Amino acid sequence: MRKIIGKVTETERNEIMVLYERKNGLSELIKIINPDDAIYEKLVTDMGSTSTKFQKWWDTMSSKYQWESVGNGHWEIDFESCDILLVS
Repeated sequence: MRKIIGKVTETERNEIMVLYERKNGLSELIKIINPDDAIYEKLVTDMGSTSTKFQKWWDTMSSKYQWESVGNGHWEIDFESCDILLVS
């Protein structure tokens, strides 16, 4: 089930979009970089930092907008409309 539960501003949408794209890019790089390469540790560190910022954005926005939540659900954003969806 997908339900629209809120909306964010375009500026807020842009913030999470940058983090989302960075997180996905780092995930792909980690898959192809040999763990013995020197850059691997930097990728892992950057991925941790980016994931923390990503989660902090969701925590901040959910607190600001008081979004509905459910036990086994999660939120998603529609980047085109800026809608926040509750997926359960």
